[in-house]
Amino acid sequence: QVQLVESGGGLVQPGGSLTLACAFSGRAFGIYVMGWFRQAPGKEREFVAVISYSGGHTDYADPVKGRFTIARDDAKEMVYLRMNSLEPEDTAVYYCAAGRQITTMARKFDYWGQGTQVTVSS
Repeated sequence: QVQLVESGGGLVQPGGSLTLACAFSGRAFGIYVMGWFRQAPGKEREFVAVISYSGGHTDYADPVKGRFTIARDDAKEMVYLRMNSLEPEDTAVYYCAAGRQITTMARKFDYWGQGTQVTVSS
């Protein structure tokens, strides 16, 4: 069974930065595509970023392109989301997910973490 645990959320001022981390445990990390999603109050969960098995392919939602970076460390079985130039609209619970397809669709991911809150406010 795969388990995912996110960390690194918190309160940050507009324009600031945060790095989220997701610790993977269970089956071989290297066979999973890893993604980040977010859900703001009253809104549906939305795609943020995805990274392929090898790390050679990444994709981002338009609102975060150029500001967020997803990365993975297979030796540590970790995936990260570096978030720069944060905006109040980025406020949400951020979820880490693992799946077997490179996709932006949440329903295609098999495993989810519990989420970490990111609040962007002055």
